[in-house]
Amino acid sequence: MRIEPRLLPATLPFLGDLPPLLTRLYAARGVQSEAELDKSLARLIPYQQLKGIDAAVDLLVVALKQRQRILIVGDFDADGATASTVGLLGLRLLGAAHVDYLVPNRFEYGYGLTPEIVAVALQREPQLLITVDNGISSVEGVAAAKAAGLTVLVTDHHLPGHELPAADAIVNPNQPGCEFPSKALAGVGVIFYVLMALRARLRSMGWYESKPQPNIGELLDLVALGSVADVVPLDANNRILVHQGLERIRAGRARPGLKAILEVARRDHSRITSTDLGFIIGPRLNAAGRLDDMSLGIECLLSEDIASAREMATQLDELNQDRKSIEQGMQREALAQLKDLPLESMPFGLCLFEADWHQGVIGILASRMKERYHRPTIAFADAGEGMLKGSARSVPGFHIRDALDAVAAKHPELISKFGGHAMAAGLSLPEQNFPAFAEAFDTEVRRQLREEDLTGRLLSDGTLAVEEFHLELARALRHAGPWGQHFPEPLFHGVFQLIEQRIVGERHLKVVLKSECGSLKLDGIAFGIDREIWPNPTIRWVELAYKLDLNEFRGQETVQLMIAHIEPR
Repeated sequence: MRIEPRLLPATLPFLGDLPPLLTRLYAARGVQSEAELDKSLARLIPYQQLKGIDAAVDLLVVALKQRQRILIVGDFDADGATASTVGLLGLRLLGAAHVDYLVPNRFEYGYGLTPEIVAVALQREPQLLITVDNGISSVEGVAAAKAAGLTVLVTDHHLPGHELPAADAIVNPNQPGCEFPSKALAGVGVIFYVLMALRARLRSMGWYESKPQPNIGELLDLVALGSVADVVPLDANNRILVHQGLERIRAGRARPGLKAILEVARRDHSRITSTDLGFIIGPRLNAAGRLDDMSLGIECLLSEDIASAREMATQLDELNQDRKSIEQGMQREALAQLKDLPLESMPFGLCLFEADWHQGVIGILASRMKERYHRPTIAFADAGEGMLKGSARSVPGFHIRDALDAVAAKHPELISKFGGHAMAAGLSLPEQNFPAFAEAFDTEVRRQLREEDLTGRLLSDGTLAVEEFHLELARALRHAGPWGQHFPEPLFHGVFQLIEQRIVGERHLKVVLKSECGSLKLDGIAFGIDREIWPNPTIRWVELAYKLDLNEFRGQETVQLMIAHIEPR
């Protein structure tokens, strides 16, 4: 693993009276003006810039006036769950008389608005069907819904294929011809924008002259959760949405279900960060869709009763524990496949498959293997009837969805269907095609990447001076974000003397360090370390890449280094 300096612009921007360190951190993340640090809702990109937004609002106004039955069809991940919840709660707030949701079970129907899920939807007798976090590639599904006489509104953020569905309206910042500046909205962000536009239209129509105007800002905690959990880039617009949602959670104004998940995870809502959304709440919510039925997660988020929400949050936590156990077993099997393969002869693009792997966990497995071997990885599971389902994860500089498109163009017989974006994708193919696909995928990765691109690297924001290891800076860094994809949490590096080392939990290394000059003692923790190396009493000096964080114990706060990489020096 290489530690490299994060590049700074030639001239640092003026960002007000910020400390020099924060100015450098923001500048290295592309912030060019003080205005970009304004996280007020007034700074959101106007909804009018979304292509199709007027047509979408037209459909919704008619639905509200005519008291139509509305059905939301979502995805089975955290973005889809929060988008479904936001859509349902928002439409109810704005006056919809009949609105319900439907989430396909991933094991029965697969992803998106398929003709099969349309058949299930028709049993609810909807008049308006709204997709959230899916639909842009559902050409056949939308056609089936239209043939059945439904009005269809597609809201999505995924990249479209060569053909758009024939929906009555499409809102997707990534559809052709859309000039919305932020292409990074999550599915939950897109439906939130639709609700903003609908409320504005209703207000202009005098809809609220005799009743209070609803505050859809109440839903921002869910928008923040879905955005971070879906790992969308935190550009300036998404940072506003996430910041505002975090503020609601910290103030104790989150949905009961979100509060309950935090309670079960033993997290203090007043101290929550964007990292907690991604690594604490997101996995628990995702566990329902991975192992069982995402309806459990949505019902938890919809719940108005904290006692009921706690029961569901406990079930989600138990499912997440099951997911961890399944994942660890799959990792052992994946590593066994690769253990005798020298790194120099390993494929540039990894394709892994075991017949008993769990469909709902292959995405996490692909991510873990990608992180370990620093190369694009696809993990496959048996989907039944001679088909495999694959989940792909990529590395920086390699657009995984476009790579699958290139493979499909050269070998149209190999892949049955695929979709996704730059860093993650999904696909299906006949099991008999797996060897040929694995070879074709490796060839495509080799065409685009060089061997040096497959070496893991960490970008460091530099070293900290002894006087900078203090609580005030750690607090400032925690609240300077929100941090996330493409706006990473500050990472520093340095050489330290190793004073104490011990294992806590199963694979976590707790250390006591001294700064290189020996004048300051610091606590640190490294998660998921290699037990073949650590602990090792012969190691006296280490090089670290770390985040400056806070540790609270019995009401006392101390500085703690969250170690991202540790190696003997």
